[in-house]
Amino acid sequence: MQVAFTFLVFPCLLASYIGQAAYLTKFPEHVDQTFYKSIPSAIYWPIFVVATISAVIASQATISATFSIIKQAQALGCFPRVKIVHTSSKIFGQIYIPEINWILMVLCVVITAGFQKTTQIGNAYGLAVIAVMLVTTVLMILIMLLVWTSNIILIVTFASTFLLVELVYLSSVLFKVDQGGWAPLVIAAIFLIVMYVWHYGTVKRYEFEMQSKVSMGWILGLGPSLGLVRVPGIGFIYTELAHGVPPIFSHFVTHLPALHSVVLFVCIKYLPVNRVPTEERFLIRRIGPKEFFLYRCVVRYGYKDLHKKDENFEQNLVKNLVEYVHTQSSPEPASESTDADYNKVASYSHNIHSQSDPACSTFSASYRGDNDDEVDVQLTETFTSESILSERSTKVPQIKQVLCASHDDEGSEDESEFLARANEDGIVHIMGDVLLRCKSESNLLKRIAVNHIYAFLRRICRENSATLNIPHESLFSIGQVYLV
Repeated sequence: MQVAFTFLVFPCLLASYIGQAAYLTKFPEHVDQTFYKSIPSAIYWPIFVVATISAVIASQATISATFSIIKQAQALGCFPRVKIVHTSSKIFGQIYIPEINWILMVLCVVITAGFQKTTQIGNAYGLAVIAVMLVTTVLMILIMLLVWTSNIILIVTFASTFLLVELVYLSSVLFKVDQGGWAPLVIAAIFLIVMYVWHYGTVKRYEFEMQSKVSMGWILGLGPSLGLVRVPGIGFIYTELAHGVPPIFSHFVTHLPALHSVVLFVCIKYLPVNRVPTEERFLIRRIGPKEFFLYRCVVRYGYKDLHKKDENFEQNLVKNLVEYVHTQSSPEPASESTDADYNKVASYSHNIHSQSDPACSTFSASYRGDNDDEVDVQLTETFTSESILSERSTKVPQIKQVLCASHDDEGSEDESEFLARANEDGIVHIMGDVLLRCKSESNLLKRIAVNHIYAFLRRICRENSATLNIPHESLFSIGQVYLV
């Protein structure tokens, strides 16, 4: 219902706000011919000042409303990532979005300069407003019918009263589509396509990761060294999954010769609260036996707890990890059954990052899922040389037999001391650089939406590493292509 409301109302609202802002730009000229001429000269300037201030306030209100619905659309995964600045620590909806502010300015200037006449701008604004009213009434009827389960007589009365008035207005403004009314329709159509394609692409990406996540049985079969040489240091692997091991990990261990001595899967979630207390920010669990040094952490932030301002994020996370090993010793169960704390934060989220299409080749591997059903996972690795891919792909069936270094001194030192030593060796942030592509048998419309429109939106939106404020000098990106 929320997504449907966003898809239907948001484009109309945005077109309405743009039309109103453009209309207010030309409004003084219009009222100067009518309203201002009727004002006595003694109070002309006071009225002029009040009217001008009112116009400024009205335009600012429309801009703030645009920021609000953009933020809601982004939270629902229906809009590309943009920079959201919270300007108040007490009011949740008081925000500023620089990118949208510039887009509104450009559109207002284009509409005002293009139409030249106030009448055409008024027609565009009127069509956008009546469209918003009509869509809102229809959705209100659905809420009364499905959510509130109101009396049918009340629903019929409400629908007949409001729809009768709004349809009369709609019938009148439809005759003015060719006189400027087409503008909000074009703007709404563009934003509807952007929102739908972005939502479709992110849902497909999330579904792919859920279906191809690595089971605990596969991890346990690798042994303490995880089938690789364990090098000093801590590796933060960022993932959207609050449960299960993401496919980026299998991709990593299959093609790279070494892995950090301590691996921590980091899942960042933003909650609809002002601030999350520091002592409640990190939820940590162990994955597999103790000697694996494999952990998972869900990091929770409120809307005022900006991650980019958390300068001590790395050390606070390591500190909480050390505290965790002192108090907890039970590993994450192999069945990955639900946990109360993790259930609260395992919400749907979209944080992805893309670059241009590289040369790529495909390999397939079979993993046994959590329900003991064998799942074929198709991944695509980024390489410019087929020989390198061929050489490394042979590691898939032989990964358990790889001879690799182990922690010889793990038995002689405490786990917390080992974590402290790994922290001194350095921290590396590992993030997937995912490219979404359609399968060869996909239809033309899907290929255009995913391979071109969605890819373009991914390139121009904010990078996930910038959103999470990951330092570039310690960022390690792993290229992957998901075929959907």
